[in-house]
Amino acid sequence: MGLIIRLLITAFSLWLATVLIDGIELTTDSTSEKIVTLLIVAVIFGVINAVLRPIIKIVGCGLYVLTLGLIALVVNGLLFLLTSWVAGQFDLPFHVDNFWPSAVLGALLVGIVSWLLNMLVPDGDD
Repeated sequence: MGLIIRLLITAFSLWLATVLIDGIELTTDSTSEKIVTLLIVAVIFGVINAVLRPIIKIVGCGLYVLTLGLIALVVNGLLFLLTSWVAGQFDLPFHVDNFWPSAVLGALLVGIVSWLLNMLVPDGDD
């Protein structure tokens, strides 16, 4: 159940990014298609982050230390752009126009909103 709630939180965060940030677009008029697209993009975003982020952190740990963690903004933006590209390969109407500021701000917004909302959801360990 927690996984479904976290998926819905990520989808909501993605929707919020499409509303607030220019350059992140959800190009469909149908509400049901928007919801399905956001859920699929949330799954894509989750898989990309689960698979690539640990590898990037291990390989680039020197850069994380050297930049005091600021390289994470670049990495998050690139992973957000990759999510947009993968969504495009599946012909989903979700698109991020460019790296700066759309991808970086979008990834930052999705990360912060998801983090805040996930704090409200108890872990299964409690």
